Amino acid sequence: MKLYGWHSSATTFRVRIAMALKGLSFEHVPVTLRWEQSDHDQPDYKAFNPQANVPVLVDDGAQINQSLAIIEYLEEIRPEPPLLPRAAADRARVRSLALFVACEMQPPTSLRVQRQLAARFGADQRALSAWQLHWCEIGFTALEAQLSRSAATGTFCHGNTPTVADCFLVPQVYTSQRPVVNADLSKWPTVQRIYRSCLELPAFERSLPQNQPDFESPVGH
Repeated sequence: MKLYGWHSSATTFRVRIAMALKGLSFEHVPVTLRWEQSDHDQPDYKAFNPQANVPVLVDDGAQINQSLAIIEYLEEIRPEPPLLPRAAADRARVRSLALFVACEMQPPTSLRVQRQLAARFGADQRALSAWQLHWCEIGFTALEAQLSRSAATGTFCHGNTPTVADCFLVPQVYTSQRPVVNADLSKWPTVQRIYRSCLELPAFERSLPQNQPDFESPVGH
């Protein structure tokens, strides 16, 4: 398996967690995501992946884009340990939590959106930080309400073993703690508790951006 991604990409981080939980090894192929001169902007990468994003998993000739599709693929080829519950309603709950992060929280704060805010509207670093914090607060407030009110929430987002929802929650929380965002997690005690519970597990700790061989500290944005 080859995983094309970037150490500090939240979407790549999700897949690393899932692979670690399932005990899957992979070859990491770095794809830089920077404000300027990013690999994902280059014609050769766009030819490989027309979506021009990360992650991409290549396995036995199959090329799979999008973190949720990749994790669902891993769930099918390596069912144990399961990252989706057995009951249909429980599976739907886990997917809904993951999709909320993937579709509602992460996209407004993505690099491509921030670039456009700067280019079209002259947003400086202060404005970009305020933008990111705004969407973090809206998203985590909604997640906190869902998680704190549901009897299905346990040590983790759903029950007492990690699921796909946790694979998505942890990178989003981690990103919110960057100095340019610096969200106050104490506002969302259930989110904070689950995040800390996850990081106690070796699979999550091993998957942190700073524990990747090509890690470099992010600068701004």
